[in-house]
Amino acid sequence: MLVADLSGRKIPTFNIMKERIMKEELNALKTRLKDVLKEYDIIVDEVSYEKNTGNYNVLSVILDKVGGIDLDTVVEATNIINPIVDEYNITDEAYILDVASKERGNKDE
Repeated sequence: MLVADLSGRKIPTFNIMKERIMKEELNALKTRLKDVLKEYDIIVDEVSYEKNTGNYNVLSVILDKVGGIDLDTVVEATNIINPIVDEYNITDEAYILDVASKERGNKDE
């Protein structure tokens, strides 16, 4: 069965269900990460999964902290995040876990 998206493009219903399930899993993962990292005053700003047509997919976790977050804190957070992500097993596909700090604009601009 096919369903039209907002652009009118026909999409198999299976793909829509798969996307909906992925979104729910990412939201659950984000909630869990927020609960764990709030103990360290780390804010989980975004969790997303990007399926690339190339050789790899990316699970991104964007972090922040009041006053900014430094590289050492991102590394410590990555060590906490990695086993949690493994627990959730959101996809059978290979992916890269990318944990990064939220971008901030240049104060001089």
